[in-house]
Amino acid sequence: MINQITKGIKISVETKYNGTSYRNYKMYHIFGYAITIENRSSETVKLTDRFWTIFDSLNNTEVVSGEGVVGQTPTLKPNDTYTYSSGCFLESNIGAMKGFYTMINMETFEQFKVIIPTFQLTNQTILN
Repeated sequence: MINQITKGIKISVETKYNGTSYRNYKMYHIFGYAITIENRSSETVKLTDRFWTIFDSLNNTEVVSGEGVVGQTPTLKPNDTYTYSSGCFLESNIGAMKGFYTMINMETFEQFKVIIPTFQLTNQTILN
């Protein structure tokens, strides 16, 4: 599990290889990830936006950004946690993701970025 804390917000990431799939006559490797966001600060925060950079071992890079995560903009009070699952399709069986969430402090209305640490996307069978 990969962890990172920014301004009292802890991000934890777990990944899983989910096999292959064909789209438009091209094979893709499917990776799933679960992210837990834990508010260890003393203030209420709201996740408003996400920004991802996704890489694979074939030098493909994709940037994904938008409002919220999986259609939600969760608000976390102190000690609250929020977990969601998502995934991505890569042309290779090795890759990585990194990014950040934009959050707002609901008491001061200050916006800040919470770092999502770089995490690997790997088909574990190729490592044996």
